[in-house]
Amino acid sequence: MKYLLSFSSSIFLYFCGLLNNEYQPMNRTDMDSMINVGNPFFEEYHTPHGTVPFDRIRTEHYEPAILKGIELQKAEIEAITESEEEPTFANTVEAYERSGSLLDRVTTVFSNMLSAETNDELQALAQKVMPLLSEHSNNITLNEKLFARIKKVYDKRSTLGLTSEQNQLLENIYDGFVRHGANLEGRAREEYRRLTTELSTLTLSFGENNLKETNQYQLCLTDEEDLSGLPDIVVETAAETARNEGKEGWIFTLHAPSYVPFMTYADNRDLRRKLYMAYNTKCTHDNEYSNIEIVKKIVNARLQIAHLLGYKDYAEYVLKKRMAENSERVYKLLDDLLEAYTPTAKKEYQEVQNLAREEQGADFEVMPWDWNYYSNKLKDRRFNLNEEMLRPYFELEQVKKGVFGLAERLYGITFRKNADIPVYHPEVEVYDVYDKDGSYLAVLYTDFHPRSGKRSGAWMTSFKEQWIDPETGVNSRPHISLVMNFTRPTGNKPALLTFSEVETFLHEFGHSLHGMFANSTYQSLSGTNVYWDFVELPSQIMENFAIEKDFLYTFAHHYQTGELIPGDLVQRIVDSSNFNAAYACLRQVSFGLLDMAWYTRTEPFEGDVKAYEQEAWRRAQLLSVVEEACMSTQFSHIFAGGYAAGYYSYKWAEVLDADAFSVFKEKGIFNKEVADSFRYNILSKGGTEHPMTLYKRFRGQEPTIDALLRRNGIR
Repeated sequence: MKYLLSFSSSIFLYFCGLLNNEYQPMNRTDMDSMINVGNPFFEEYHTPHGTVPFDRIRTEHYEPAILKGIELQKAEIEAITESEEEPTFANTVEAYERSGSLLDRVTTVFSNMLSAETNDELQALAQKVMPLLSEHSNNITLNEKLFARIKKVYDKRSTLGLTSEQNQLLENIYDGFVRHGANLEGRAREEYRRLTTELSTLTLSFGENNLKETNQYQLCLTDEEDLSGLPDIVVETAAETARNEGKEGWIFTLHAPSYVPFMTYADNRDLRRKLYMAYNTKCTHDNEYSNIEIVKKIVNARLQIAHLLGYKDYAEYVLKKRMAENSERVYKLLDDLLEAYTPTAKKEYQEVQNLAREEQGADFEVMPWDWNYYSNKLKDRRFNLNEEMLRPYFELEQVKKGVFGLAERLYGITFRKNADIPVYHPEVEVYDVYDKDGSYLAVLYTDFHPRSGKRSGAWMTSFKEQWIDPETGVNSRPHISLVMNFTRPTGNKPALLTFSEVETFLHEFGHSLHGMFANSTYQSLSGTNVYWDFVELPSQIMENFAIEKDFLYTFAHHYQTGELIPGDLVQRIVDSSNFNAAYACLRQVSFGLLDMAWYTRTEPFEGDVKAYEQEAWRRAQLLSVVEEACMSTQFSHIFAGGYAAGYYSYKWAEVLDADAFSVFKEKGIFNKEVADSFRYNILSKGGTEHPMTLYKRFRGQEPTIDALLRRNGIR
């Protein structure tokens, strides 16, 4: 239950606003007043399953709850450090693990709202409280008395008769303190405090700038000819966006449900280029939202922190607690993928280029704003298939039935909508989830469509994680949330998803299963609290079902006629599943190379961010370089999230998921024995053991790249 603010991966850091204002804390009278008027964070939640009472929480409730949470955790830490008893696992390690429950309760809700339903008031509050939270985190990790007690327990761990989970908890906590500066002294300790505080403000600014630049841009069209090539549903959505803005015509934005279809179908090349440049130059302009200098400062602050802690670079620091273990193994993976996929990727590129030249002439060069457009044309020509042909069969309600039904078929769990659970927005739906024996398993929130207060992308998070109460033995079950940005319904059509959105749903649902099946004693080891290069296995393995006929036939009905998706259309989905797979692989490898280039630096960076980026991923690029474009300034995964020196994790986990899914393919994609093995050996175990130990327990061997190459048709 502890609140430990990590400078590398805190969700809270990722979604808060700018922190340039000096913090002015509430005084005691004001705080007590807020408590007395019924702040829900200070009360027992009288809601189904103790879910968050969103119907009662107001912005003014957060600050006093955060302040009180800090105060209570300080007292809990002091009780540990001032104890005259000899340090033991129970009175030190477990006591620390359980500390900070109120602070965890309020910051979990606060951070999730900053992500899914933010507003100016929440952002202003984040500006006030973040420095205090950063200071509180440092006061814990740099508490010499606390670390001394933890170290005493750690030093005699081999004689304590601990379980494997207890050993893992002790190791994690000890390593966490060391990795957050506990062994630093004097000036180095103060420098660490300064750097972590600076880094927290920088990462927050980075994310906020990215969000604001995304939200502020609009491509407003009034000439119907400019809509040539766009599917009706895309045009309808753009018209509805314009009406909601009180404008004439059609509005396209940088949010995925608008941006991706426009880049895929719009015949007007100049407009494709205009939208592409708006997206790919985000946070590079000479204005208040520029991230150019922030990128440099984040990279340099992380490098300085790594040097303070005794590492040659930030990647070495990060990878010590990853399956990959070191930069050499990361680069080996990326290099192996480059070697295996580049020849096929070049062929794919040339095929798209050839088609474009058939239409535009021999001198035409496919530019980045042309790629989706012409590759989609080639896919349609080769397989008679495009996303718009599939939309009518992927109505959101049917897709939900299919995805939930897949979990029921594999694991025996069921989902029942519960309208009595409070929600943070009217569009959010909540489900009680029951295990195969009928017992209560979890709560699942779903939030599917874009809003101005929601960041882009899709993610799984939690409002409450799972743990086992040490006094009562009660297994406290998790409250999981899925947040997406899928195509909205229009005035005359329900929400019709693209096939890519169906894959995204499956991906995030895989994360939710990891959270819902959690069965650990300790919260910090529960669910998705695993190594970053392991966390994507449960999500990516679910994507495999998207091209399985037997799965698609369970839910894919035409939203108007009720007709089951035709068999020949399903076969075309299967046949096209590897279309441009090698090009897509190189794109992911390029992001991994860029990430590693920033975080394997051993000297501070003061150069040209765009030029450095272009050189870093040059060997994985097939399209011409656009000098003005810049990925780094909007690469939130590695500059504001938890993937710094870890973006390779997606490909690492893809190797794992291809290898793991081969067992399902061998024994049947709905095989309950295989599913149970995956659940009990991986999904329910969280971070209680080393991930390779868990993986080998399921698979019987370490993974190889072979299954991925076979799946992608490379071998």
